[in-house]
Amino acid sequence: MRQLILDTETTGLDPQQGHRLIEIGCIELIDRQVTGRNFHYYLQPDREIDAEAVQVHGITNDFLQDKPRFNEIVAELAEYVRGAELIIHNAPFDVGFIENELRLVEFPTQRLTDICTITDTLVMARNRFPGQRNSLDALCKRYEIDNSNRQFHGALLDARILADVYLAMTGGQVSMVLETTLDSWGGGASAGKGLSHLDLSQLRVIRANVDEMAAHEERLAAITKAAGKCVWGV
Repeated sequence: MRQLILDTETTGLDPQQGHRLIEIGCIELIDRQVTGRNFHYYLQPDREIDAEAVQVHGITNDFLQDKPRFNEIVAELAEYVRGAELIIHNAPFDVGFIENELRLVEFPTQRLTDICTITDTLVMARNRFPGQRNSLDALCKRYEIDNSNRQFHGALLDARILADVYLAMTGGQVSMVLETTLDSWGGGASAGKGLSHLDLSQLRVIRANVDEMAAHEERLAAITKAAGKCVWGV
């Protein structure tokens, strides 16, 4: 099962008013484990970024001057998301901006749902917690997920946080892997190893001593006396 946790940053709130995509970040999960095969680009929008948007994500026009335009990365993006399930918080916002960019460059596929499926975690959260706040920050607090590094919104950082939230919401796994290097989050070829790399023969085994075994047997005897049977004593 291939899932992509996706987030974007933009010049403003509405593509119908000419606002553009300036950052897109995806984290790949296969069978609920991070692979490290991330997708991340900053983009030159060819327009000014609203001051209010800069206060949210901290991205400036000067920073984007040498970044690629959407038409330069669109083929790579389409191939990356093809056949996957996109996991997005408030999906209509991000999907609306991406599909607007697809139309602007006249890409042959202009609807994301033609090449992948989309799951909205905001809808999931509202169904699970009706009447409560279900922002990404609120969900982090609810599921006790650390988002202390989130001073600004950033597409790849928010995708990482959303991945933890999604895993917690859909099965109780709060972290994508128990051991993950920073490179695994940063993109490129570095892959999350999960537990497959562990040499179990090197794990330390701590066995009960004589006193602990005696206390254990005494406890089992007390349970048997009180209940008539103790399954741990079978």
